Amino acid sequence: MAHVVIIGGGFAGVWSAAGAALARGAAELRITLISPNEHLVLRPRLYEPEPDLAKVELGRILGPIGVEHLRASVSTIDTGRRVVVADGREIGYDRLVLAAGSKLVRPEGLPGAERLFDIDTLDGARRLADHLRGREDYRAVVVGAGFVGLEAATELAARGRVLLVDRSQVVGHQLGPGPREEIEAALDRLRVERRLGTTVTEVGDGYAVLSDGTRVEADAVVWSAGMRASELARQISGELDHLGRVPVDRHLRALPEVFAAGDTAAAAFDAEHTVMQACQHATPLGKVAGYNAAADLLGVPPRDFTPGPYVTCLDLGGAGGIFTRGWDRRVMASGAAGKEIKRQINQFIHPPVDDAAKILAAADRVLLELPFFPRDEESGQPGSTAARRSWRRAS
Repeated sequence: MAHVVIIGGGFAGVWSAAGAALARGAAELRITLISPNEHLVLRPRLYEPEPDLAKVELGRILGPIGVEHLRASVSTIDTGRRVVVADGREIGYDRLVLAAGSKLVRPEGLPGAERLFDIDTLDGARRLADHLRGREDYRAVVVGAGFVGLEAATELAARGRVLLVDRSQVVGHQLGPGPREEIEAALDRLRVERRLGTTVTEVGDGYAVLSDGTRVEADAVVWSAGMRASELARQISGELDHLGRVPVDRHLRALPEVFAAGDTAAAAFDAEHTVMQACQHATPLGKVAGYNAAADLLGVPPRDFTPGPYVTCLDLGGAGGIFTRGWDRRVMASGAAGKEIKRQINQFIHPPVDDAAKILAAADRVLLELPFFPRDEESGQPGSTAARRSWRRAS
């Protein structure tokens, strides 16, 4: 029996499995997902104070749709022999989907690096939550003023004093100038101190040293600077992009028998942009890659990857949230309205469980219309100027 193997149990891997099951229909095709964990971890929610709520049991998704789950870690991909090695065991494949995700780029040679915290993994988020649980007025240093660092810093500011550090001269450098005014206002409201154009050079017991020589008190130093695709991508291609991702075509094919999805795939969003390493792209990438891997074996026409509109939704803790649209990240909602959209998105990303029909129906919806985004009555697009003003007044 032909065999589709999927590496990775995150959003891209889970939806690859569902996409492959959708294409399979009633045909005979074996589908195996390889992941060492028993849960899908909802990484976009790991900044929340109770990280154990940010997980879904994989068996409740894979079981109903007839996908095997092998709990193991892949160390080797042999594309010549069409074999992967997982915990010393060889598994053959006819088509492979690499959906192994990304991980935090940790600092090399940093004294005291073992003391750093992160919210990149469930274990990391648990460790930070347990360390600070029950403590008030702690001092935290967050390194990296990007998307993850901003969400971590503003959440931590609810119970402690936070210093946000970044090499860039501005906060949210990669987010661009669109939402920066709202972000700065939120940080001011939460009294989050910023040290820009600097970084941490040492982490000690109760302190951190900055690159300008300043020593600051720190009960926790949270590292959130930089992400890179799984090292397994190097075993697929020698021509990776700056994030370590595998180039793919419009069907998400990287090699004749290999597809890539999620944070490991350098897929074109449009003529000017490549997809982001984010849940909103990992989910449709997985659905299309898995479907095409199975379709390729069954003689079914492939699907093109056609992503929906690009949006950004940033949680800013007690200061609310920001919802933007487009690559220039035009702010469509902020304050309480932005926070509510973020809350609903965090619920929306939970996949259906226990019901095969619902799981497969969701796998068939690649372009998602999110019903809770307010729409402009004239253009039909979320976020008219008038609506935006009203949301801000309400917040």
